[in-house]
Amino acid sequence: MREIFAGMPWWVKWIAVPVIAIVVFGGLIASVVAFVVGLLFKILIFVILVGGLVFVVRKFLSSSSGSDW
Repeated sequence: MREIFAGMPWWVKWIAVPVIAIVVFGGLIASVVAFVVGLLFKILIFVILVGGLVFVVRKFLSSSSGSDW
């Protein structure tokens, strides 16, 4: 592989090849990025909901009775 690129100009290595890779794999890259962003959003929503549930349960238990178990 190194011998193939040895005789090529710099713009082929640093511009043309990455552009071709983005054109060929662009849909795949976009779908992977969308999946990761969606997963992070779902994890964030999950953490917020669990935190809210813990807060509500603690608030309810502390205000409902003063006696300990």
